[in-house]
Amino acid sequence: MNYAEKYSQLVKTKAKKFGFQSCGISKAGFLEEDAKPLENWLNNNYHGEMAYMENYFDKRLDPTLLVEGCKSVISLSYNYFPKDKISSIDNFKISKYAYGQDYHEIIKETLNEMVAELKEEIGDFHCRVFVDSAPVLERSWAKKSGIGWVGKNANLITKQSGSFYFLAEIMIDLELQEDSPTTDHCGTCTKCIEACPTDAIVSEKIIDGSKCISYATIELKNEIPETFKNKMEDWMFGCDICQDVCPWNRFSAPHHQEKFKPNHFLENAKKEDWKELSQEIFSEIFRKSPVKRTKFAGLKRNIEFLGK
Repeated sequence: MNYAEKYSQLVKTKAKKFGFQSCGISKAGFLEEDAKPLENWLNNNYHGEMAYMENYFDKRLDPTLLVEGCKSVISLSYNYFPKDKISSIDNFKISKYAYGQDYHEIIKETLNEMVAELKEEIGDFHCRVFVDSAPVLERSWAKKSGIGWVGKNANLITKQSGSFYFLAEIMIDLELQEDSPTTDHCGTCTKCIEACPTDAIVSEKIIDGSKCISYATIELKNEIPETFKNKMEDWMFGCDICQDVCPWNRFSAPHHQEKFKPNHFLENAKKEDWKELSQEIFSEIFRKSPVKRTKFAGLKRNIEFLGK
């Protein structure tokens, strides 16, 4: 066994030990097949007011511009599917990924611990870890490394566990053994396209972000356009519709991360509680949550829009 195989096996063993659901490896290089689709997506203004998507175009496509000497991209997935869904009876809805504490910090901390152990066994190497917070085309790398395929709703899907997981990467200057991409298993199913109440899935695998409920409730800083009126189905933060209807998600198993569990307020709140939400309560219940991103004013805006 050569060192590339040996280190690759070690990486995957460590990934499992640290609670990652899947781990795949791809050779670092320019993502040729993603350049034109990304350019077209931006030219169509499908990013809406997410101006940051226009930045670092080259870095999004070439990991060697992000990490000097990068030779391999390690893609990892981390399950967030909850054991119990928060009740939607007389309640506004929140995406499952935001039930608990902020995944960025939890997964980044886990990755750093994993890297520290790898360095103890391999010796020193140069790398950077990423969790949805840098110009990285995560789904492209995960697809390339065989973790899953990109579904018609543009989410990464796996046969074994559906799509309710976070993606993360370690870009590293070691030559590792690369994995092969998996095949697409969406077939003729169009459930996600048909279920989207705002027609945000404009064609297979292409999302008009500016029409997406998640965009409107999280990314959009201005007033929510009237085109969303009566179409948001009580989602006040994010939206899981296209994942909830996906047949592959019947295989989703509950996560084992205590920090992803909802707090007492989230488990028991009703619409009236949300309408009466104060800045003080918001700061307390969402202190370590991804919901902080909307800020109090943004969440209030969403709740008021739903109540119109």
